[in-house]
This record gives sequence, C-alpha cells and structure tokens, in this order.
Amino acid sequence: MNRDEPIPVGGPRTRPFRLLVVRLTALLPLLLADPTVDGLVAAAAGRSRTDRSVVVPPGARPAVLAAMTLGEAGIARATGAPDRAPGTAASADPAPVPAADGPPLLVITATGREAEETAAALACYLPADDVAVFPAWETLPHERLSPRADTVATRLAVLRRLAHPEDGRTGAARTAGPGPSGAPDPGPSGAPDPGSSRAPDPERGPIRVLVVPVRALLAPIVEGLGDLEPVHLAKGLDVGLQPTAERLAAAAYTRVDMVENRGEFAVRGGILDVFPPTRARPVRVDFFGDEIESVSTFAVADQRTIEEVGGVTATACREIILTDAVRERARRLTGVIPGAADMLDRIAEGVPVEGMESLAPVLVDRMVPLLDLVGDRLVVVLEPERVRKRAEDLVSTTAEFLAAAWTSAASGGTVPIDLSAAAFAPLAEARALALSTNRGWWSLTSFAASPDVAEPALRDPERYRGRLEEATADLGDLAREGWSVIVTTDGPGPGRRMAQLLADSGVPARIVTQLDEPADLGDVAADGTVRGDGVIRVTQAGAGHGFVARTLRLALIAESDLTGRAKAGPRERRTVPARRSRKSVDPLSLRPGDFVVHAQHGVGRFVELMRRRIGSGRTGAKDPAGPATREYLVIEYAASKRGQPGDRLLVPTDSLDQVTKYIGGETPVLNKMGGADWARTKSRARKAVREIAGELVRLYAARSATTGHAFGPDTPWQAELEEAFPYTETPDQLATIDDVKRDMEAAQPMDRLICGDVGYGKTEIAVRAAFKAVQEGKQVVVLVPTTLLVTQHAETFSERYAGFPVRVAQLSRFQTPAESAKVLAGLADGTIDVVVGTHRLITGRVHVKNLGLVIIDEEQRFGVEHKETLKALRTDVDVLSMSATPIPRTLEMAVTGLREMSTLATPPEDRHPILTYVGAYETKQVGAAIRRELLRDGQVFYVHNRVEDIDAVAAKLADLVPEARVATAHGQMSEARLERVIDDFWHKEIDVLVCTTIVETGLDVSNANTLIVDRADRMGLSQLHQLRGRVGRGRERAYAYFLYPADRPLTETSLERLRTIASNTDLGAGMQVAMKDLEIRGAGNLLGGEQSGHIAGVGFDLYVRMVSEAVAAYKKSLKIGGSADPETDAEAGIDEDLRIELPVDATIPEDYVAHERLRLEAYTKFAAARSESEVADVLEELADRYGPVPEPTRRLASLARLRALAAHLGVREIVAQGKSIRFAPVSLPESARMKVTRLYPGTVLKPATRTIVVPAPGTARMGGGPIEGEDLLRWVEVLLHAVIAGDKDYEVEATKYRRRR
Repeated sequence: MNRDEPIPVGGPRTRPFRLLVVRLTALLPLLLADPTVDGLVAAAAGRSRTDRSVVVPPGARPAVLAAMTLGEAGIARATGAPDRAPGTAASADPAPVPAADGPPLLVITATGREAEETAAALACYLPADDVAVFPAWETLPHERLSPRADTVATRLAVLRRLAHPEDGRTGAARTAGPGPSGAPDPGPSGAPDPGSSRAPDPERGPIRVLVVPVRALLAPIVEGLGDLEPVHLAKGLDVGLQPTAERLAAAAYTRVDMVENRGEFAVRGGILDVFPPTRARPVRVDFFGDEIESVSTFAVADQRTIEEVGGVTATACREIILTDAVRERARRLTGVIPGAADMLDRIAEGVPVEGMESLAPVLVDRMVPLLDLVGDRLVVVLEPERVRKRAEDLVSTTAEFLAAAWTSAASGGTVPIDLSAAAFAPLAEARALALSTNRGWWSLTSFAASPDVAEPALRDPERYRGRLEEATADLGDLAREGWSVIVTTDGPGPGRRMAQLLADSGVPARIVTQLDEPADLGDVAADGTVRGDGVIRVTQAGAGHGFVARTLRLALIAESDLTGRAKAGPRERRTVPARRSRKSVDPLSLRPGDFVVHAQHGVGRFVELMRRRIGSGRTGAKDPAGPATREYLVIEYAASKRGQPGDRLLVPTDSLDQVTKYIGGETPVLNKMGGADWARTKSRARKAVREIAGELVRLYAARSATTGHAFGPDTPWQAELEEAFPYTETPDQLATIDDVKRDMEAAQPMDRLICGDVGYGKTEIAVRAAFKAVQEGKQVVVLVPTTLLVTQHAETFSERYAGFPVRVAQLSRFQTPAESAKVLAGLADGTIDVVVGTHRLITGRVHVKNLGLVIIDEEQRFGVEHKETLKALRTDVDVLSMSATPIPRTLEMAVTGLREMSTLATPPEDRHPILTYVGAYETKQVGAAIRRELLRDGQVFYVHNRVEDIDAVAAKLADLVPEARVATAHGQMSEARLERVIDDFWHKEIDVLVCTTIVETGLDVSNANTLIVDRADRMGLSQLHQLRGRVGRGRERAYAYFLYPADRPLTETSLERLRTIASNTDLGAGMQVAMKDLEIRGAGNLLGGEQSGHIAGVGFDLYVRMVSEAVAAYKKSLKIGGSADPETDAEAGIDEDLRIELPVDATIPEDYVAHERLRLEAYTKFAAARSESEVADVLEELADRYGPVPEPTRRLASLARLRALAAHLGVREIVAQGKSIRFAPVSLPESARMKVTRLYPGTVLKPATRTIVVPAPGTARMGGGPIEGEDLLRWVEVLLHAVIAGDKDYEVEATKYRRRR
C-alpha cells in the first residue's frame, strides 16, 4: 500500500454519520407520482379488502409497504414540517386529514431471515419502533425442546404490544422512570404531552407493520399470552425484592447463584441480578428496603457493573405459565400420555421443564391462530410462490419428524408426543380466515401470473458484482441526465469510499445525514416534481436492495447491488462493550471427591469446606458474635498407617493459591502427607522443567536482543475499517485487539498467541493487525493448514479490505503454475500486500520483499519442522498465532510469558449452544434432520470419513431427500473440482455437503447449521469438538448429530468421548473438552512424550506453574546479569507455603455469599492477590456483586494485603504462639537486631533457625486482653515494615504498641 495515497474523505468527516439512523422518507412522495403505486395506497386505505396481486421488485417492496401503511396524508406529514403542523406542502386540501391514514399491515415472508431483512429495510422509511418482527419457534411443535428464551420473550413482547398498545402511552407512569431519552416524561397520569411528537415509551406502543415468517403465522398460539404483565423494574419503584423474585420465578426465569445466560436471575442480600432475554446485557437491581435504588447493566464475563440505566422490562421466558390450573391438568394427565409422565410430574410440581411447550394443547384452555390476535390489519404476502412451498414443506417435515421419532422410540429412544392441535395449520386456512374477516390477502410478487396483474414502473437495478468503475460511470450518466440518485451503504466506511470513488471519476457526490423531504433529493418544481441537481447522495441505511424508477427519474442503489454480496444480516444498533482487562469470573467448582493438588503435600481428595473457631475466644464483650472463625478446605490424603482412615489436611482459605484442581492422567494415586513419594515426583518434574525453561529462555533472550519494526499509532483508515465490522465485538476481542496493537507499536518483535473457541472472532483480530502492518508499507503472510482455508481467508480479507488499496493474493495447490509464479513475483517486488497460503509459504523458496507480520491460523496443526522454519522468522518479525484448540502443544511458551497470550472466552452476542444429539444411526432421523435445515434455507455438513464409499452415501442421501442438492468433497479429488465444490457450497448452491474431515479445520459457513457425523465413534474428542464448531456460527439454533452403528458395540474410549461431547455443549466448552481429552489420552500429546509423565504426576496446573516460575527466575537472572541462581529462586516459590495463623475473624459470612462455589472463588482471588491494588480490586468487585462488604471480609482483605507484604519480604511464617507471634525465616543484620529489641522489648531472637518471637501487645497497659482482629494485623504490618524492611517511617508507630505491654 502506498502511504502517500490520500485518505478518502468524500465530504465532511463527521462522527454523527455513524450514529444517525438515516431514513429515506423523501422517496415516498416521488413514488406516489407512479399511478400504480398511488392506486395501491388508495386501495389499502379503503374499507373493502379482497385478494389482490401486484408485481413489485424486491428492492422497492419496503418503500411500497411504507407508502401503503402511511397513506397519502401520512406521507405528507412525515415529509413536511417536523412539528407535524396541519396543512403541509404536500397537502393542498385545507380540509382536516383523518387520523387513520393507511392501515396497519401484517407482512408475511417465506423465512425468518427474510422477515428480519424486510423489517430492517422498512425502518429506513418508518420509525423503527413502528415495525416489529414476530419470530417463529426454531423447534417443531411436538419436539421435546423448548424454543430459546430470547425467541419466546420477543414473541411475548410483540403479543403484549398487540393486545395492549396503551402501554406505550402509560409506560412512563408505570415504570416511574425516565423515558427513552433519559429525561422524565411529563404528565401526572403518564399520558403524553399533546405537544410532544412521540409516546413516552414507543418500544411498548402500537405496531404499524408486523412482519411474520409463514412458520410463525401457521403455528397456533396459547390464548391470553398478550395479557401477561411483564416485570417492570425502574429506579424509585416500590416493588419489594422478594415479590419481584417470585414474579420472575413465575415467569419461568431460572434462579441460579450467578447469572450467566438469558432467562436467569440471582438474589444476594439486597441485590437482584436478572438477564431479560430481549436485552444485550444482564441488569443489576439494587434495592433499599422495598424501593429500587438503582438499575445498572453488568458484564457476564467479570460480573462487574457497566453503566446505570433508567429501567428494564423483563418478559416471560416460556409460553406456558405454570398456573394452578395448568399444574392441576398436568397432575390429571400423568399416566395418560405415554412417554410424557416424567415431564408431567415436574410440571405438576411447578417446575418448568425442557420441551413442555409440546404439551401445550392438553395443558392450556385454548390455542388460537395468530390472525385472531393481530387486530384489523391488511395482510400482504411477499413472494406468494415461495411462501406456499414453505408452508407445504412445514407440514410434511413435521409429519416426517414425528415418524422418525416413533422409529427411534421403537429402538429405545424417547416416545414423541402426538398432539395435532399444536400442528401447523394449512396456508389455505389462514388465507380463508384473512379474507372472511376483511383483512384482505394481497401479494407482492416478482412476475405476473396474468395480463391484468398491476405492475408499477419500478425495476431492479443493475447488479455490478464488484465492478465499481462501471457502476460509477453509470451513476454519473444518470446524475447528469437529471436523475435523483441515492447510494446507501451498511456502514460509514464504505460510504466515504464510495463518495471518494465517485469524486475520482468526476461525479459530484455528497455524504448526507438526512433525506426527510423531497428538497433533500434535488430541485423541487412548482408542481411538486423533483429534478436531480447532478449530485449523488451517499448515505448510511440498511435498505437491503435498491430499485430504479425510470419514469420518475429516481434510482436507489444499495451496497449489495454494487458489491454483489449480501450484507451479514440486519444491522442493529451496536452496543459497545466496556473495555476491561479484569480477569473473567470462573468459580472454582469443587465437588466432594474431586482430586486436588497441594503444592507442598501432593495429590489429595477434596472433602468439604468447613468453618472453625480460632484464637482464644476472649472476644466476648468486644465482639458479640463470639470467637473468631475461619473457613478451611478439607483435603484427604492416603493413610499413613495401613488400615487406618486417610489423613486430613485443613488448608486456610487465605492460602488457596497453593491448591489446584488435578488434571492429568486417569485416576491418580493419593499421596501420603509428609511422605517421600511427593518430593520425588516433584523433583523429577522440576529437573525436566529446568531443561525446558533454559531452552525457552535462550529463545527469549535472542528475541529481547532483537529490535523489530515499531508500527505507528492507528490512522483514520484503521478506524474506518474497524467501523465497518458488522457485528458487536466482545469485550475479550476488544482487549485482545488493544494488546496486539500495543505489541506492534513496540520495538520488540511481537510473539502473541490468541486462544479462543471456534467462531469467537480470532480472524477479525488478524484482519485488523494485517491492515495496520500494510499501511506502513509492510507485507503480511497469513499461514493456514488447509487449502480450503486459503480460499476462505482470502475471500474474508478481500471483503473486509474492499475499497482500500490493499492487494490480497493466495498461494495454494488450487492455483495454476502461472498464477503461482505471478503471486511469487508480486511478493518479491512488493506489489502484493497480503498473501494467504499453506505450508508452501515456509518452504524457504518464497521470497518476501518487506515482511512485517506473520499470522498463523490453527497453529496446533503445524508440525515440528514447520515450527523450526518459523523460529528463523521469529526473531525480528512480528508473529500472531491463533488456535481454537485451547491447549496447543506449544502452550507452555504462552503460559510462561515468553509468548504473550490472549484468551477469547466470551461468546459473540446472539450465539447459542449447539443442540447435540448422540445416538444410533437411524435413516429416518437423518432425512428429517436434513429437511428441517432446508426449511430455514440452511445447509448441512454430512461427515463420512471413508473415501471408498462416500459417493454411495451421497447417492443414498439424494434418494432420501430428493429436493436437496447433494455434493461430495474429500482430499483425493482434483484441486479444481474440490475448489469448485467448496465454492458452490460457500455460495449456497449446494444444500448437503457429504465430506471427510477435510472440513474439520476452520471452514466457516455461517449458513450451515446442521452437522451429521455418521461414524462418530471412530473420531478423537478434539476432532469431534472442531467438527461441531463448523456449525452454530450464525444466529440460528444449530444441531449436531453424532451417530454410530446401531448393530456394533462401542469401545469404552468411544463411549467416554461421545459422553463428553454430549455433556459439554455450552459455548466455550472447548477448554472442558480439551481437559477431558487430556484425561482420556494422558498428556503425551501436549508437551511431548517426556513431559507427559511429569504432568500425570504433579497435575497440569502445578506443572505449568513450575515452568512459569522457573522461566521467571531465569529472566530475572538475565536482567540482573547472571548474579542470581535461577534454580533456587524458582523452587522457593513452589516449595514453601506461606502460613499466617493469627486469631483474626477473617472470613466471608454465609449470609453475605451463600453459595459455596462463589465463596471459594472469592477466597481464591484474595489468596492470589499480590499487591494493594489487586486486593482493592477484589473488594470493589465484592461490593459491586454482593453489596456492602461486611467487617470479617474487610479483615480478610487486610490479611491478603499482609500475605502480599510478607511474600515480598520473604517471610513465610507468621504464627500465633501463646502470647507471642513467631516470624520465620528472618535473617536480620546486627543493626536490625538491636532495633527489634529496642522497639519490641522481650523479643526472642533465634539466629540458628532464622526465627524471631515477638510478644504481642495488649489492648491496655493493665488488665487488657491481647489485641485481635484489625489491630493485630496492623501491628504485624508495622513490625514487618519497621524491622524487616527497615522503613524508618514506621518506627514511631511501633513505639505506640511498646507502651501497652
């Protein structure tokens, strides 16, 4: 890239361009000049509605629908004066305009995705709150799966608005909180001020256009759902914590100890955490008595508050509310419906169960069609032919799934529930109901079925498919001919680049932030017609597709018309996550019987968390709670004498940093406390660790001595590229992006590893890093393990860099020799900026002129010899490695700090766990699963790992599902053919891809959401996890079927693997899967054969800690200049426990944090704190999550600070011994010995054992008891500072205690 090229401006570079939602209402009056559109608008407002068909191109449909629902008068007001005064420019008639302009609409689409896209495009012409989507369940009516909580909550919110549109007017009064703008709404009754132009809460007001996929239209709905009152929570409301918790439980929210998923709530003291399914983030509600004091959002990852919000509405999570009547019906039906007794029992007890919606017809009073609930609306069907086909498929697929379920029930599966009342209604029935109730049945179609079908003079624009030079020339010709031309882009970056491209071609273009009235489009003549002024308007709007009206001289061109690529999906308002570098919350879940490792005593078994009294118990009058208590972790070890019970160790909770969960081989052998076996195991492991650490540090030293290229700060171009990212970044992504940029801007070469589960956004980080490098004239090499990934990454990089002068090339076996030679020449002369390729790039024969950054994707797939070649690059080039397998073989380099490591642990928003089914192969089940995916326009991966009969399997699937387009892909195909197949699948021209595990690594097709693996018993665990990661990358619910032959027994290992993959389905389960893989296979594949035995001996966590401490010691010795002995330094950290046993009531009370795992988490954080700021951070987090910190917990914080100070000074033991306190090991020079005896008379010095014993002061000179609690901790702290650290500032305070003896 040439640094001297101008940064595209194309108009004023203003930030509001990103924030404004630009509406295209100025186009609507122009459309009314078309007689057919005008006739449609007039007919829609009429009283009589019949069956009608009109040909309208897809891009013009949103505009036509908006015109129909607004009506002529509504359009005049929307495009006239902003205060909506009567008698606008477009309305010459002085007579009063009736309030009901056009009718409200019910728009029917073929799929849910089309419904969302239609709603997003309609929001360009109407206020966003006037348009709503009523989503369909992603499950079939009889399945034992509940629809997602966010789907249900969205549906219930829409039904509530349909049944009670007055909520929008009374919203301010109900919630007693601020309106949408944050300012309190006027009016004592909550009614809107007559002068205001909006309702107090438009999100809860009437719906003008309801967009519904046909699947949602045909599914019956439980009667009365619109009357369910949602839970409103806002500052100042007097609702009571307990009643609110009961209402949430009644609305099917799950009560948990820590909120992590939608539809959960937790109560702690006076704090309520709840995650309403319709919100992007959970909220924390702070009560003062019964009144709400504050409502704030918080982050799931670290459970910390982000910002205060006015209020929140929590809609129910299930469509069956377990009322007394429903529970009584369930009780009566127990034993009547075969196979549902278990569900009915739990429903009768008032417990919401997975799949209970399938029983709706027999549990609720009545189910009604959606059309009965939408009120008086004109029904408009988009693409009636597709809607009709989709409706037929729905009915047949439901029947097929039911048959498949009965077949699997015969072989031991779950019996399905056959309840026809919940089945999809035929489309003809819905049409007849609409016509009989005078709602009409209008169709907007793409072609005329007969000559008398109306057709406005609107056409699809030319599809340029990336030929931007041709597009700018054509648009320039139209502008010069007096046309009004509008170009819409999905983001601000493409808009600025489009304006620049037009300006470069000599076409005047202007970025505009409003198109509200015809004058914004050009010159308005006296008769109201508009003539273009020769300037093209470029704006940001989600129009989807554009249209051309030749008679009106009007052209709307969308970004997808120019690039040929559909946008990623309806672009909602992005919530920018808080950038946080705090650690994620990860409670230490220990169950009785779990194996743990104590750094000093070895492998034991966790028994319980136990509370014990400590100290003298003489706190009496001073502390009404009685003697001090402390919580301990009880660990059982092997018995020291044969036949006796095991020995038990009580670990104080402030020393939890010594304890880790055991991860290693199979079931470990318990060590004996104080036995030699643990010492031997640890010393063997330490010997291996020293060798590894030495090798790693040599590499580190070479890198430290090298100076690489320090990249400059971000440019406006960088900001533009990042703005164009169509998704919301996760907090982890933002933190990692900042880390990568910081590394690149430093002079030392970057070496960073990014670990994140599949689909967590690693590629976007690479895209941004590469762009930063290219802007400084450097070249970037992107290394991937498979040829398929080359094509995919090349396309991703090209798409993200579209419009920027960046040349992206690919180098793989898919290229012809001539193409490869051209790419190699481009790399050598510097004309290619980014190259994506396989191992061929590191053969040593590829010459790159000015290499600045190497990006390695799926790093764990590269072998040793490739790593050696990379090491040659590593010393002076920035390297960014990425891996989806959370434990790559090179992890020890990352955990030791030789390589920086970033972990992406937060799943992207709108991602959901993959429904995983493990079972015997059943032909009908496979057919039904494929059909279910085709119903939502999705695609299927069918993995069959034998090339010999893969074609036969594909033929069988083609017979099973004749309407599916089936193709095969495997590594033995010719390059050209394989590329063609993958390309077709990528571009949605193939429905079912029957393939080998060639797709395992990184192939990313967001439209493929069903995976079927037919011999899952033959595959490794990480392989199964990687395969499952190929689906569920979009917003749709994904399904994974791991099948095995019904007629063959499973081996024990296969069974264990399949059980693990079935139980770990949560997002980010990669770590648990990899840990289990480690247990099943042992640790041999992790760090090489030699280390595996040591890991099995000491446990993975302790082993990694030993390596890190050894490396830290080596690094320290390097910095000091070799004076320190790294081996003894490293061993000190792990071999010596830090014991502080003082009579201090330092604990976390159970009434403050009730759940054991959350108390363990807090104790672990205090134990790991190594500085004043870290302790303060833990205290701040506790106050945020659980309320004001009680006194015993404050003492625990003081104890943590004391531990940090003692560790820093090398003191490992501070123990109460009678009326004195023992400190060891302490080596004092002569001057310090004299000082301690002067400041603390009666001190006993024991130089031989490096111990001092200091008498503890009393509370008073005569008759007082020993000091305890906070005072005792302060006394110890002062002694450490004054005597051991030699700090003179503390000597005066030390003398204060001397007078009390």
